[in-house]
Amino acid sequence: MPTALDDATRAIIRATVPALDAHGLAITTEMYRRLLATPEIRDLFNQSHQKDGEQPRALALAVLAYARNIDRLDALGGMVERIAEKHVGLNILPEHYPFVADALLGAIGHVLGEAATPEILEAWGKAYWFLADILTGREAQIYRAHETAPGGWRGWRPFVVRKRTDETAAITSFELTPQDGGPIARHRAGQYLSFNLNLPDHGPQRRNYSISSAPGADHYRITVRRAPGGVVSQWLHDSVQGGATLLASNPAGDFTLPDNPSGSFIFLTAGVGATPVISMLQELATLPTAKVRYAHSAHSAADDLFVEEIRHRAAKGALTADLFYTRAAAPPSRGVTTHESRITTDWLRATVDLDATYYVCGPESFVRGMIQTLREVGLLPTRIRYEFFGSATDAELVL
Repeated sequence: MPTALDDATRAIIRATVPALDAHGLAITTEMYRRLLATPEIRDLFNQSHQKDGEQPRALALAVLAYARNIDRLDALGGMVERIAEKHVGLNILPEHYPFVADALLGAIGHVLGEAATPEILEAWGKAYWFLADILTGREAQIYRAHETAPGGWRGWRPFVVRKRTDETAAITSFELTPQDGGPIARHRAGQYLSFNLNLPDHGPQRRNYSISSAPGADHYRITVRRAPGGVVSQWLHDSVQGGATLLASNPAGDFTLPDNPSGSFIFLTAGVGATPVISMLQELATLPTAKVRYAHSAHSAADDLFVEEIRHRAAKGALTADLFYTRAAAPPSRGVTTHESRITTDWLRATVDLDATYYVCGPESFVRGMIQTLREVGLLPTRIRYEFFGSATDAELVL
Protein backbone atom coordinates (compact mmCIF):
# COMPACT_ATOMS: atom_id res chain seq x y z
CA MET A 1 0.00 0.00 0.00
CA PRO A 2 1.44 3.43 -0.89
CA THR A 3 2.57 5.65 1.97
CA ALA A 4 -0.19 8.10 2.92
CA LEU A 5 0.16 11.69 1.84
CA ASP A 6 1.41 14.00 4.58
CA ASP A 7 -0.74 16.77 6.04
CA ALA A 8 1.17 19.57 4.31
CA THR A 9 0.74 17.99 0.89
CA ARG A 10 -2.97 17.41 1.42
CA ALA A 11 -3.40 21.00 2.58
CA ILE A 12 -1.77 22.33 -0.61
CA ILE A 13 -3.94 20.06 -2.77
CA ARG A 14 -7.08 21.31 -0.99
CA ALA A 15 -5.96 24.88 -1.58
CA THR A 16 -5.74 24.27 -5.35
CA VAL A 17 -9.41 23.24 -5.66
CA PRO A 18 -10.61 26.75 -6.72
CA ALA A 19 -7.92 26.93 -9.41
CA LEU A 20 -8.83 23.47 -10.69
CA ASP A 21 -12.49 24.41 -10.68
CA ALA A 22 -11.71 27.45 -12.83
CA HIS A 23 -8.93 26.10 -15.04
CA GLY A 24 -9.23 22.30 -14.89
CA LEU A 25 -10.32 21.87 -18.49
CA ALA A 26 -7.52 24.10 -19.76
CA ILE A 27 -5.03 22.05 -17.73
CA THR A 28 -6.23 18.66 -18.99
CA THR A 29 -6.49 19.91 -22.58
CA GLU A 30 -2.88 21.07 -22.41
CA MET A 31 -1.92 17.80 -20.71
CA TYR A 32 -3.36 15.74 -23.56
CA ARG A 33 -1.70 18.02 -26.12
CA ARG A 34 1.64 17.14 -24.55
CA LEU A 35 0.84 13.45 -24.17
CA LEU A 36 -0.38 13.00 -27.72
CA ALA A 37 2.87 14.40 -29.08
CA THR A 38 4.43 11.04 -28.11
CA PRO A 39 3.29 8.41 -30.67
CA GLU A 40 3.48 5.38 -28.35
CA ILE A 41 1.30 7.22 -25.83
CA ARG A 42 -1.03 8.77 -28.40
CA ASP A 43 -1.93 5.31 -29.72
CA LEU A 44 -3.28 4.28 -26.30
CA PHE A 45 -6.14 6.79 -26.51
CA ASN A 46 -9.49 6.91 -28.28
CA GLN A 47 -8.82 9.77 -30.67
CA SER A 48 -12.52 10.54 -31.18
CA HIS A 49 -12.79 11.46 -27.50
CA GLN A 50 -9.96 13.92 -28.03
CA LYS A 51 -11.54 15.59 -31.04
CA ASP A 52 -14.84 16.28 -29.30
CA GLY A 53 -13.17 17.29 -26.02
CA GLU A 54 -14.89 14.50 -24.09
CA GLN A 55 -11.78 12.96 -22.56
CA PRO A 56 -10.22 16.24 -21.34
CA ARG A 57 -13.55 17.19 -19.70
CA ALA A 58 -13.82 13.81 -18.02
CA LEU A 59 -10.25 13.96 -16.73
CA ALA A 60 -10.75 17.51 -15.47
CA LEU A 61 -13.68 16.28 -13.38
CA ALA A 62 -11.67 13.31 -12.12
CA VAL A 63 -8.73 15.50 -11.08
CA LEU A 64 -11.10 17.91 -9.35
CA ALA A 65 -12.82 15.01 -7.56
CA TYR A 66 -9.43 13.74 -6.41
CA ALA A 67 -8.48 17.15 -5.00
CA ARG A 68 -11.84 17.63 -3.27
CA ASN A 69 -11.66 14.19 -1.68
CA ILE A 70 -7.98 14.21 -0.81
CA ASP A 71 -8.87 13.77 2.89
CA ARG A 72 -11.34 10.92 2.27
CA LEU A 73 -10.01 8.92 -0.63
CA ASP A 74 -12.33 6.02 0.19
CA ALA A 75 -15.02 8.05 -1.62
CA LEU A 76 -13.06 7.51 -4.84
CA GLY A 77 -13.07 3.71 -4.67
CA GLY A 78 -15.55 3.25 -7.50
CA MET A 79 -13.73 5.71 -9.74
CA VAL A 80 -10.37 4.05 -9.10
CA GLU A 81 -11.77 0.59 -9.90
CA ARG A 82 -13.31 1.77 -13.18
CA ILE A 83 -10.03 3.43 -14.20
CA ALA A 84 -8.01 0.32 -13.31
CA GLU A 85 -10.32 -1.94 -15.31
CA LYS A 86 -10.18 0.42 -18.29
CA HIS A 87 -6.39 0.61 -18.08
CA VAL A 88 -6.05 -3.17 -18.01
CA GLY A 89 -8.37 -3.51 -20.99
CA LEU A 90 -6.19 -1.09 -22.94
CA ASN A 91 -2.95 -2.69 -21.68
CA ILE A 92 -1.73 0.41 -19.86
CA LEU A 93 1.56 -0.46 -18.13
CA PRO A 94 3.57 1.08 -15.26
CA GLU A 95 6.09 2.49 -17.73
CA HIS A 96 3.36 4.69 -19.22
CA TYR A 97 2.73 6.57 -15.97
CA PRO A 98 5.83 8.83 -16.03
CA PHE A 99 4.67 10.28 -19.36
CA VAL A 100 1.38 11.29 -17.74
CA ALA A 101 3.16 12.76 -14.71
CA ASP A 102 5.37 14.95 -16.89
CA ALA A 103 2.44 16.06 -19.03
CA LEU A 104 0.17 16.84 -16.05
CA LEU A 105 2.74 18.82 -14.07
CA GLY A 106 3.88 20.60 -17.18
CA ALA A 107 0.29 21.53 -18.01
CA ILE A 108 -0.36 22.84 -14.49
CA GLY A 109 2.70 25.06 -14.74
CA HIS A 110 1.81 26.21 -18.25
CA VAL A 111 -1.82 27.13 -17.46
CA LEU A 112 -1.38 28.57 -13.96
CA GLY A 113 1.88 30.35 -14.69
CA GLU A 114 3.45 32.02 -11.67
CA ALA A 115 0.59 30.76 -9.49
CA ALA A 116 2.02 27.25 -9.93
CA THR A 117 4.67 27.66 -7.26
CA PRO A 118 7.35 25.01 -6.68
CA GLU A 119 5.43 23.95 -3.56
CA ILE A 120 2.23 23.38 -5.57
CA LEU A 121 4.03 21.43 -8.28
CA GLU A 122 5.81 19.31 -5.66
CA ALA A 123 2.52 18.59 -3.87
CA TRP A 124 0.78 17.60 -7.09
CA GLY A 125 3.74 15.42 -8.01
CA LYS A 126 3.37 13.56 -4.72
CA ALA A 127 -0.41 13.34 -5.12
CA TYR A 128 -0.10 12.02 -8.66
CA TRP A 129 2.37 9.27 -7.76
CA PHE A 130 0.35 8.31 -4.70
CA LEU A 131 -2.69 7.68 -6.94
CA ALA A 132 -0.50 6.08 -9.62
CA ASP A 133 0.84 3.60 -7.08
CA ILE A 134 -2.72 2.67 -6.07
CA LEU A 135 -3.72 2.18 -9.69
CA THR A 136 -0.67 0.20 -10.76
CA GLY A 137 -1.06 -2.03 -7.71
CA ARG A 138 -4.70 -2.76 -8.50
CA GLU A 139 -3.92 -3.19 -12.20
CA ALA A 140 -1.20 -5.73 -11.38
CA GLN A 141 -3.79 -7.75 -9.43
CA ILE A 142 -6.21 -7.71 -12.35
CA TYR A 143 -3.50 -8.66 -14.86
CA ARG A 144 -2.50 -11.63 -12.67
CA ALA A 145 -6.12 -12.74 -12.31
CA HIS A 146 -6.55 -12.63 -16.09
CA GLU A 147 -3.39 -14.61 -16.78
CA THR A 148 -4.15 -17.34 -14.27
CA ALA A 149 -7.86 -17.76 -15.10
CA PRO A 150 -8.78 -20.76 -17.30
CA GLY A 151 -8.63 -19.54 -20.88
CA GLY A 152 -7.25 -16.16 -19.79
CA TRP A 153 -4.36 -14.24 -21.29
CA ARG A 154 -2.44 -11.00 -21.04
CA GLY A 155 -1.82 -8.53 -23.81
CA TRP A 156 -3.40 -8.69 -27.27
CA ARG A 157 -4.75 -12.02 -28.54
CA PRO A 158 -5.86 -12.57 -32.16
CA PHE A 159 -9.54 -13.43 -32.62
CA VAL A 160 -11.25 -14.49 -35.83
CA VAL A 161 -14.71 -13.24 -36.80
CA ARG A 162 -16.71 -16.46 -36.98
CA LYS A 163 -19.99 -14.81 -37.87
CA ARG A 164 -21.48 -11.37 -38.35
CA THR A 165 -25.17 -10.61 -37.94
CA ASP A 166 -27.00 -7.43 -38.88
CA GLU A 167 -29.24 -6.90 -35.85
CA THR A 168 -30.85 -3.69 -37.17
CA ALA A 169 -30.12 -1.26 -39.98
CA ALA A 170 -27.48 0.42 -37.81
CA ILE A 171 -26.32 -2.33 -35.42
CA THR A 172 -24.20 -5.38 -36.22
CA SER A 173 -22.96 -8.24 -34.06
CA PHE A 174 -19.63 -10.04 -34.50
CA GLU A 175 -18.91 -13.49 -33.03
CA LEU A 176 -15.24 -13.92 -32.18
CA THR A 177 -13.23 -17.10 -31.54
CA PRO A 178 -9.50 -17.27 -30.70
CA GLN A 179 -7.20 -17.77 -33.67
CA ASP A 180 -5.08 -20.23 -31.66
CA GLY A 181 -8.09 -22.51 -31.13
CA GLY A 182 -7.66 -22.46 -27.36
CA PRO A 183 -10.29 -21.83 -24.68
CA ILE A 184 -11.43 -18.36 -23.70
CA ALA A 185 -11.85 -16.84 -20.27
CA ARG A 186 -15.39 -16.83 -18.92
CA HIS A 187 -16.37 -13.18 -18.83
CA ARG A 188 -18.59 -11.63 -16.18
CA ALA A 189 -21.89 -10.53 -17.66
CA GLY A 190 -21.65 -6.79 -18.38
CA GLN A 191 -17.93 -6.69 -19.20
CA TYR A 192 -16.33 -5.48 -22.42
CA LEU A 193 -13.47 -6.36 -24.73
CA SER A 194 -10.83 -3.83 -25.71
CA PHE A 195 -9.45 -3.90 -29.25
CA ASN A 196 -6.14 -2.85 -30.75
CA LEU A 197 -6.93 -1.94 -34.35
CA ASN A 198 -4.93 -0.50 -37.22
CA LEU A 199 -7.20 1.18 -39.76
CA PRO A 200 -6.25 2.18 -43.29
CA ASP A 201 -5.81 5.97 -43.47
CA HIS A 202 -6.42 6.31 -39.71
CA GLY A 203 -3.64 4.29 -38.10
CA PRO A 204 -3.75 2.68 -34.62
CA GLN A 205 -7.06 2.87 -32.77
CA ARG A 206 -8.17 1.51 -29.38
CA ARG A 207 -11.83 0.85 -28.65
CA ASN A 208 -13.96 -0.95 -26.05
CA TYR A 209 -17.10 -2.90 -26.98
CA SER A 210 -19.46 -4.63 -24.55
CA ILE A 211 -19.76 -8.40 -24.72
CA SER A 212 -23.32 -9.35 -25.65
CA SER A 213 -22.92 -13.14 -25.49
CA ALA A 214 -23.71 -15.31 -22.47
CA PRO A 215 -20.90 -16.10 -20.02
CA GLY A 216 -19.48 -19.55 -20.65
CA ALA A 217 -20.06 -19.58 -24.41
CA ASP A 218 -17.31 -20.80 -26.75
CA HIS A 219 -17.03 -17.33 -28.28
CA TYR A 220 -17.40 -13.65 -27.48
CA ARG A 221 -19.98 -11.56 -29.28
CA ILE A 222 -19.73 -7.80 -29.57
CA THR A 223 -22.61 -5.69 -30.86
CA VAL A 224 -21.68 -2.38 -32.47
CA ARG A 225 -23.78 0.59 -33.52
CA ARG A 226 -22.70 2.49 -36.59
CA ALA A 227 -22.02 5.87 -34.98
CA PRO A 228 -22.36 8.95 -37.19
CA GLY A 229 -18.80 9.98 -37.97
CA GLY A 230 -17.45 7.03 -36.00
CA VAL A 231 -14.18 5.99 -37.63
CA VAL A 232 -13.96 2.55 -36.03
CA SER A 233 -17.66 1.62 -35.97
CA GLN A 234 -18.04 2.49 -39.64
CA TRP A 235 -14.94 0.47 -40.49
CA LEU A 236 -16.29 -2.54 -38.61
CA HIS A 237 -19.63 -2.30 -40.40
CA ASP A 238 -18.18 -1.71 -43.86
CA SER A 239 -14.99 -3.76 -43.89
CA VAL A 240 -15.00 -6.54 -41.29
CA GLN A 241 -16.47 -9.78 -42.59
CA GLY A 242 -16.27 -13.41 -41.53
CA GLY A 243 -12.68 -14.62 -41.34
CA ALA A 244 -11.22 -11.23 -40.40
CA THR A 245 -8.79 -11.10 -37.45
CA LEU A 246 -9.05 -8.61 -34.57
CA LEU A 247 -6.69 -8.19 -31.61
CA ALA A 248 -8.49 -8.19 -28.24
CA SER A 249 -7.51 -8.09 -24.59
CA ASN A 250 -9.04 -10.10 -21.76
CA PRO A 251 -12.61 -9.13 -20.74
CA ALA A 252 -12.62 -6.19 -18.33
CA GLY A 253 -15.02 -3.83 -16.59
CA ASP A 254 -16.85 -3.53 -13.26
CA PHE A 255 -20.44 -3.06 -14.53
CA THR A 256 -21.31 -6.61 -13.55
CA LEU A 257 -23.79 -8.72 -11.62
CA PRO A 258 -22.94 -9.61 -8.01
CA ASP A 259 -21.56 -13.01 -7.16
CA ASN A 260 -24.44 -15.45 -6.59
CA PRO A 261 -27.15 -12.99 -7.69
CA SER A 262 -30.58 -13.28 -6.11
CA GLY A 263 -33.54 -11.00 -5.42
CA SER A 264 -35.04 -8.42 -7.76
CA PHE A 265 -33.14 -6.85 -10.67
CA ILE A 266 -34.49 -4.05 -12.82
CA PHE A 267 -32.69 -3.00 -16.00
CA LEU A 268 -33.19 0.40 -17.62
CA THR A 269 -31.57 0.77 -21.04
CA ALA A 270 -31.75 3.00 -24.09
CA GLY A 271 -30.47 2.32 -27.59
CA VAL A 272 -27.31 0.25 -27.75
CA GLY A 273 -27.21 0.36 -23.94
CA ALA A 274 -28.94 -3.02 -24.18
CA THR A 275 -25.65 -4.59 -25.28
CA PRO A 276 -24.02 -5.43 -21.91
CA VAL A 277 -27.42 -6.00 -20.30
CA ILE A 278 -28.42 -8.79 -22.70
CA SER A 279 -25.49 -10.81 -21.35
CA MET A 280 -26.76 -10.21 -17.80
CA LEU A 281 -30.28 -11.30 -18.76
CA GLN A 282 -28.88 -14.48 -20.28
CA GLU A 283 -27.07 -15.29 -17.04
CA LEU A 284 -30.00 -14.43 -14.78
CA ALA A 285 -32.31 -16.64 -16.87
CA THR A 286 -30.43 -19.64 -15.46
CA LEU A 287 -31.03 -18.58 -11.85
CA PRO A 288 -34.47 -19.29 -10.35
CA THR A 289 -33.61 -17.07 -7.35
CA ALA A 290 -33.63 -13.90 -9.49
CA LYS A 291 -36.69 -11.81 -10.39
CA VAL A 292 -36.05 -9.71 -13.49
CA ARG A 293 -37.76 -6.71 -15.07
CA TYR A 294 -36.42 -5.11 -18.24
CA ALA A 295 -37.29 -1.65 -19.60
CA HIS A 296 -35.82 -0.48 -22.88
CA SER A 297 -36.26 2.62 -25.02
CA ALA A 298 -35.81 2.69 -28.82
CA HIS A 299 -37.21 4.57 -31.79
CA SER A 300 -39.26 1.59 -33.02
CA ALA A 301 -39.38 -2.18 -32.92
CA ALA A 302 -37.24 -2.21 -36.08
CA ASP A 303 -34.52 -0.35 -34.13
CA ASP A 304 -34.97 -2.40 -30.97
CA LEU A 305 -31.86 -4.42 -30.25
CA PHE A 306 -32.53 -8.08 -29.31
CA VAL A 307 -36.30 -7.48 -29.20
CA GLU A 308 -37.13 -11.02 -30.33
CA GLU A 309 -34.91 -12.51 -27.64
CA ILE A 310 -36.60 -10.33 -25.00
CA ARG A 311 -40.06 -11.38 -26.19
CA HIS A 312 -38.98 -15.02 -26.17
CA ARG A 313 -37.62 -14.82 -22.62
CA ALA A 314 -40.73 -12.96 -21.44
CA ALA A 315 -43.00 -15.60 -22.97
CA LYS A 316 -41.09 -18.27 -21.04
CA GLY A 317 -41.55 -16.31 -17.80
CA ALA A 318 -37.85 -15.54 -17.35
CA LEU A 319 -38.59 -11.80 -17.10
CA THR A 320 -41.19 -9.10 -17.59
CA ALA A 321 -40.50 -6.31 -20.03
CA ASP A 322 -41.60 -2.77 -20.84
CA LEU A 323 -40.64 -1.68 -24.35
CA PHE A 324 -40.80 2.04 -25.12
CA TYR A 325 -40.96 3.24 -28.72
CA THR A 326 -40.86 6.91 -29.67
CA ARG A 327 -41.77 6.64 -33.36
CA ALA A 328 -44.01 3.64 -33.82
CA ALA A 329 -46.13 1.61 -31.44
CA ALA A 330 -45.76 -2.18 -31.28
CA PRO A 331 -48.24 -4.81 -30.08
CA PRO A 332 -47.82 -6.20 -26.58
CA SER A 333 -47.26 -9.90 -26.00
CA ARG A 334 -47.06 -12.29 -23.08
CA GLY A 335 -44.90 -10.69 -20.39
CA VAL A 336 -44.28 -7.58 -22.51
CA THR A 337 -45.97 -4.18 -22.18
CA THR A 338 -45.35 -1.63 -24.93
CA HIS A 339 -45.44 2.15 -24.59
CA GLU A 340 -45.47 4.91 -27.19
CA SER A 341 -42.93 7.19 -25.52
CA ARG A 342 -39.48 7.20 -24.00
CA ILE A 343 -38.88 5.80 -20.53
CA THR A 344 -40.18 8.70 -18.47
CA THR A 345 -39.33 9.72 -14.95
CA ASP A 346 -43.06 9.57 -14.14
CA TRP A 347 -43.17 5.92 -15.19
CA LEU A 348 -40.05 5.20 -13.20
CA ARG A 349 -41.45 6.85 -10.09
CA ALA A 350 -44.73 4.92 -10.41
CA THR A 351 -43.01 1.55 -10.80
CA VAL A 352 -39.97 1.91 -8.53
CA ASP A 353 -39.11 -1.06 -6.34
CA LEU A 354 -37.00 0.08 -3.38
CA ASP A 355 -35.92 -3.51 -2.70
CA ALA A 356 -34.57 -4.08 -6.21
CA THR A 357 -31.11 -3.44 -7.63
CA TYR A 358 -31.20 -1.21 -10.71
CA TYR A 359 -28.82 -1.46 -13.65
CA VAL A 360 -28.85 1.57 -15.96
CA CYS A 361 -27.08 1.71 -19.33
CA GLY A 362 -27.26 4.03 -22.32
CA PRO A 363 -26.32 7.56 -23.37
CA GLU A 364 -24.97 9.74 -20.57
CA SER A 365 -28.03 12.03 -20.48
CA PHE A 366 -30.33 9.02 -20.12
CA VAL A 367 -28.21 7.46 -17.39
CA ARG A 368 -28.00 10.75 -15.51
CA GLY A 369 -31.78 11.26 -15.61
CA MET A 370 -32.56 7.73 -14.44
CA ILE A 371 -30.03 7.87 -11.59
CA GLN A 372 -31.30 11.25 -10.41
CA THR A 373 -34.88 9.97 -10.30
CA LEU A 374 -33.93 6.81 -8.44
CA ARG A 375 -32.07 8.84 -5.85
CA GLU A 376 -34.97 11.26 -5.46
CA VAL A 377 -37.42 8.45 -4.68
CA GLY A 378 -35.10 7.12 -1.99
CA LEU A 379 -33.32 4.16 -3.58
CA LEU A 380 -30.10 3.40 -1.74
CA PRO A 381 -26.94 4.28 -3.70
CA THR A 382 -25.73 0.69 -3.29
CA ARG A 383 -28.74 -0.44 -5.32
CA ILE A 384 -27.84 1.68 -8.36
CA ARG A 385 -25.29 0.39 -10.91
CA TYR A 386 -24.66 2.10 -14.20
CA GLU A 387 -22.62 2.15 -17.38
CA PHE A 388 -22.58 4.64 -20.23
CA PHE A 389 -20.66 4.88 -23.45
CA GLY A 390 -17.86 7.41 -23.64
CA SER A 391 -16.12 9.39 -20.90
CA ALA A 392 -18.06 10.89 -18.00
CA THR A 393 -18.65 14.62 -18.30
CA ASP A 394 -20.81 14.82 -15.19
CA ALA A 395 -19.24 15.12 -11.74
CA GLU A 396 -21.71 12.70 -10.11
CA LEU A 397 -21.04 10.03 -12.74
CA VAL A 398 -17.29 10.39 -12.35
CA LEU A 399 -17.61 9.37 -8.70
